[in-house]
Amino acid sequence: MAQHVKVGVGCFLLNSRGEFVVGVRKGSHGAGCLQLPGGHLDFGETPEACAVREVAEETGLAVREADVRFLTATNDIFEADKKHYITMFVVCRVADDADPQVLEPEKCERWEWHTWEQLKELVSDPSNRLFLPLRNLFLQRPDADPRRLVL
Repeated sequence: MAQHVKVGVGCFLLNSRGEFVVGVRKGSHGAGCLQLPGGHLDFGETPEACAVREVAEETGLAVREADVRFLTATNDIFEADKKHYITMFVVCRVADDADPQVLEPEKCERWEWHTWEQLKELVSDPSNRLFLPLRNLFLQRPDADPRRLVL
């Protein structure tokens, strides 16, 4: 069987306090790690449309495609799982600071709010609590800062 690189989209949902929605993964590879809302890019779909769809499916929050901004991409190889992803990161603001709901409890334990600094500190945490694409964002793209792109 041929191995294929897949494309994932991770969305930084920023509230007015400068915090981001972060979930605790459940079930799939990376269980127990912190992740952003997001998922697989479907055939023919734009990264912005994927972010809008995945955010709604996972958190119940509504974001507009026109308000989603591309931040950067990472190269993510999950050696133990024999998976290879390119993860595209996008940024948008949460309307009215609404709180996310866990709409896919088989995939996510809970949603939390974290600051950029809190996430950055976890990169050197020996417990390795960041999902690989989010960890790689800090390691591969150290100058990427989603707070700079929010409208």
